[in-house]
Amino acid sequence: MSKYLVDKFLFTVDRDPELVERYREDPAGTVEWWENEKANSLLNCHAGEASTWLSFTDEERRALAEHDHVALFELGAHPFLTLTLWIAMFERDHDEPLGMQLDYARRLQHFSLPYPDITT
Repeated sequence: MSKYLVDKFLFTVDRDPELVERYREDPAGTVEWWENEKANSLLNCHAGEASTWLSFTDEERRALAEHDHVALFELGAHPFLTLTLWIAMFERDHDEPLGMQLDYARRLQHFSLPYPDITT
């Protein structure tokens, strides 16, 4: 598993409002496109610089394509990265204050310490 690549996906999508909407509307297509076009580009680097070996596992691809933040947490994705992206994508779907954040937490409440390792 590449926690780095999953976290890189969450980080880069969250910082681009067009990608946030694309990921919200077409998660599987966005994951496939990003993996093929952006996964091997280097963060904060000149155009043309890239690696060639990074790809998602089937489990990571499925969790990202299904917006499954619980599975992503289990896989070691950083919870702050999923939370900020989920706020951008899903907060508007909740009428009550902090509704999305409370739902996010409720779905993770079955975890106890020690949490999955989120180091990259």
